[in-house]
Amino acid sequence: MLLRVFRWFGLLLITGSALLLFTILYLKSKPLPPPEISMTTKIVDENGRVIDQLDDGEHRDPIRLSHIPRSLVAATLAAEDQSFYRHWGFSLKGIARAAWINLKEHRLAQGASTITQQLARNLYLTQDRTWSRKLKEAALTAQLELHYSKNEILEMYLNKIYYGHGAYGIQRAAKIYFGKPVGQLTLAESAMLAGIPRGPAFYSPFEHPERAKRRQRAILDTMAKRGFVQRAEAEEAKREPIVLAGKPPSENAASAPYFRDYIVKTAITQLGLDEELVHHGGLTITTTINLKMQKAAEQAVKQYVGNKKGLQAALISIEPKTGYIRAMVGGKSYRESQYNRVFAKRQPGSSFKPILYLAALQNGYTPLTRIESRPTAFTYQGKTYAPQNFGGSYANRPITLREAIARSDNIYAVTTHFRIGLDHLVQTARRLGVRSPLRAVPSLALGTYAVSPFEMGQVYATLANGGVRNPPTGILKIVDANGQVLYQHQPRPSQTVPAAPTFVLTHLLESVFDSGGTAHRVKQMLSRPMAGKTGSTNWDGWLSGYTPELATTVWVGYDRQRTLPHRDARLSQYIWGAYMLDALKKRPPVLFHPPNGVKGVYVDPDTDALATDTCPHPVLEYFVAGTEPKEPCPVHPSTSTDGQESPSIWDRIMQWFQ
Repeated sequence: MLLRVFRWFGLLLITGSALLLFTILYLKSKPLPPPEISMTTKIVDENGRVIDQLDDGEHRDPIRLSHIPRSLVAATLAAEDQSFYRHWGFSLKGIARAAWINLKEHRLAQGASTITQQLARNLYLTQDRTWSRKLKEAALTAQLELHYSKNEILEMYLNKIYYGHGAYGIQRAAKIYFGKPVGQLTLAESAMLAGIPRGPAFYSPFEHPERAKRRQRAILDTMAKRGFVQRAEAEEAKREPIVLAGKPPSENAASAPYFRDYIVKTAITQLGLDEELVHHGGLTITTTINLKMQKAAEQAVKQYVGNKKGLQAALISIEPKTGYIRAMVGGKSYRESQYNRVFAKRQPGSSFKPILYLAALQNGYTPLTRIESRPTAFTYQGKTYAPQNFGGSYANRPITLREAIARSDNIYAVTTHFRIGLDHLVQTARRLGVRSPLRAVPSLALGTYAVSPFEMGQVYATLANGGVRNPPTGILKIVDANGQVLYQHQPRPSQTVPAAPTFVLTHLLESVFDSGGTAHRVKQMLSRPMAGKTGSTNWDGWLSGYTPELATTVWVGYDRQRTLPHRDARLSQYIWGAYMLDALKKRPPVLFHPPNGVKGVYVDPDTDALATDTCPHPVLEYFVAGTEPKEPCPVHPSTSTDGQESPSIWDRIMQWFQ
């Protein structure tokens, strides 16, 4: 029995050895395929017009391994493949770890990439996580190990790998990040660069300096632990200040550079496409941008803040019925700063109040609900909260919701917040698309919690669309170089807030642009149905508003909190007006149409009762059906048995030319 086992074992050993020898000889004799060729990725608008092309030229400066500092080689090995010189292209420990994770995930979720495997993937393959690709990678890895020495493989790797910001290869990376040739890198700089290839965007020292520093420290610890450097050297390198070479190189976009960056980031982080594929895979990315509107947005920002030192602006414009992003400006100069302020979190001030008033209209309020406008102290959790109106201006009388919106009265807002319950504002904000952290505290009614222009753009687009929210969309379709569709946008509209109170709010927000409203200047630039709300803090100026066709949010301020003079805060209104005028040029005005469940009546502004035919100044007001006033004006008795007629479309049109 034992003899038979030994015979079978010997047979298996001989067969396995022969098979292994045959495989080695076969792979040794088989020439390596030519490397994959990088191709240009195009970003286009709906009609196929090219907005920009992602550079297909891989910026690299090849360098011999003998000219690369030993500290950089050691840092790379510590970061990527500590047993590089001891294995034949594969790490058994890494394979075992990856296999265990893949079994737990029931899919190919974890790789076990050595430097040789990474080189094989970068030279010849896509980044797909499929079993067939992994098998090809294994064969190519073995071929690389058979055809080249370890030093040759490492040299190719260091000249090929992507370090972010358009830098391929260590020499180019050294120049982009530190402004020096690779031979002059310090240990600290070498460890910083060695940490980037694992995630070029994630570990970019330009974009995420703290994250990059943490990775550098971890690599230095590994280097000391493995004996690549002395512990004292590693600790000294940790303390060395990292001085980057100015700003990352900006790619000159034909148009919409901030939008271009947003599209690339969305494709990678939200749609899950590989960074290398997006930049150099020959994709065609069809977007929602409208080049005419984009040009108008860039021109408006440049006109009003271009010459003001340090002052910045952001603009996002969304088509309410689709959620399509039609224009995006993240700052006044992409060349000076690539930071996209559309996603910066800032206090929205009173531009947050419409969310509160929408909640109020769903909880018993009407446009005629009156509250005293005078200095008021509120008690909350045993403490006194005493908000003030801007400039200390109070009506010192009961004012309606319409007047409170036009005047941006803070006392009315906080009183309303308490009356309807503090949780209702947070809940309504979430339904409209706000995802930033919010707390149900009294001051939230005044927009004291930071949100982004992107979020406020979605809020106002939802209001413009009658409470139907379409998530903001920048990408319609992505097609690869072979014509295969990698992504196709699917609309996901949802009625997140009721249509009737949303329309009533829209009608109220129209008064913001009337004489006496906080955005009355805009009506001197643009005469068409529009609704919106201004917002201002000590550091920020906002205008978020919409027509039926387009919702736009504009923010102005400084990157670092610095007092913003009121005259500069008002620039958001001029930018908004100039942009909307140009963007909607040659389009006829469109009315906001009342949906089912809304009742329009004429009211007497002094008595809040139904206007009669003798009321001298009747005002058209809309209500959620059933909440409109029922009694006629007691001061001006009617001489007719019919009373006031319901408002016509002509009434709505004439309202905008009064």
